[in-house]
Amino acid sequence: MDAQLTIGGVIALYIFLLAVFTGYEVIARVPAILHTPLMSGSNFVHGIVVVGALYALLDAHSVTGMAIGFIGVLLGSANVAGAYVVTERMLQMFKPSDRKPG
Repeated sequence: MDAQLTIGGVIALYIFLLAVFTGYEVIARVPAILHTPLMSGSNFVHGIVVVGALYALLDAHSVTGMAIGFIGVLLGSANVAGAYVVTERMLQMFKPSDRKPG
C-alpha cells in the first residue's frame, strides 16, 4: 500500500472513537421494533468492515498481522452472509401465507 494512505495512530483512534459515538447515538434512538430490520438492512456496513480487513491483510508485514487480517476478512465475510440470511428470513415473515383459515 502507498505511504500516503497510511494514517497516524492518534488520527485512527480519533476516527474510531467518533464512529463508536455516532453509532451509539444513532442506534440508541431507534425504536425496539425497528432495530432488527434496520441492522439487517445495513449490510453495507459489513462490506466496509471486509474492505478494512482486506486493507489490513494486504498491508501486513508480519505473520501476526497477516493472521489478524485473515481472521478479520473471515469474520467480516461471515457477518455479511449472516446479515443477508437474516434479511431474507425477515422478508419471508411479511409474505402472505397460502393457507386458508379454517
